[in-house]
Amino acid sequence: MCVPGCQDVVMRRLSRRGFFKGLGAVGAGAAVFTAFPPPRPALAQGASFSKVVDLTHALGPEFPTFFGKPQLSIETNFSFDKDGFNMNTWTLVEHTGTHLDAPIHFSKDGADAASIDLGQLVVPLAVVDVKEKAASDPDYQLTADDLKAWESANGDLPSGGCVAMNSGWADFVTTDKFRNVDADGGMHFPGFHLDATMYMMEKGVVGMAVDTLSLDFGASKDFAAHYAWLPSGRWGMECVANLDSVPATGATIVVGAPKVKGATGGISRLFALV
Repeated sequence: MCVPGCQDVVMRRLSRRGFFKGLGAVGAGAAVFTAFPPPRPALAQGASFSKVVDLTHALGPEFPTFFGKPQLSIETNFSFDKDGFNMNTWTLVEHTGTHLDAPIHFSKDGADAASIDLGQLVVPLAVVDVKEKAASDPDYQLTADDLKAWESANGDLPSGGCVAMNSGWADFVTTDKFRNVDADGGMHFPGFHLDATMYMMEKGVVGMAVDTLSLDFGASKDFAAHYAWLPSGRWGMECVANLDSVPATGATIVVGAPKVKGATGGISRLFALV
């Protein structure tokens, strides 16, 4: 998400020349980040799974939002007792509840939600646990070192896959701590550091997921992870649930993204095959 004025700040910081100049060798290969690796089969032929884990929070008008105001209302159009069937009208902001960030959310002409290739939405899942670090520092940012430690224990990050941050924040979704607002109105919750974002891009990861309200940590002023990740054609998922029920490696994530033309994202049904 972005607040008024943040885009001007970020675009100055993340201009193609200034941003990639500061990244040294990473910047030299920046062009490759705009292209996905070939889709990797999420389930090899003959493979199976033993359970399905729902990674989606149930959504209602009271669900916490980035801007602090309700982003969903439901109006009854027809009721069974009166009309013999039930039907409602929803009025909602795209980025509400467990939802997708499409590339166009933080770019001028990126892919909308309907244009993301289906092969990029059913992919291997890596779950990186930073709960202890987030418990002691609500502003914690998952780093490239965290990813390298995960790789030391589990092997390479999945090229063509998704990396999810498990900060434990999903446990707070029904409390004020989910937004964790201070006296000045600033929010404090974990997210991805820019160096982790760039490392995942080097590794060919196509999806980023968090159990918080934003890919960037709550106190971010420049939304560096969003601005580096989404314009490259990659997608993000925010407000993910139940990551404790998914192993660090070996699961497949299935993103039931909305196929709405022009959508910058949208509420999604997200689950893992384990």
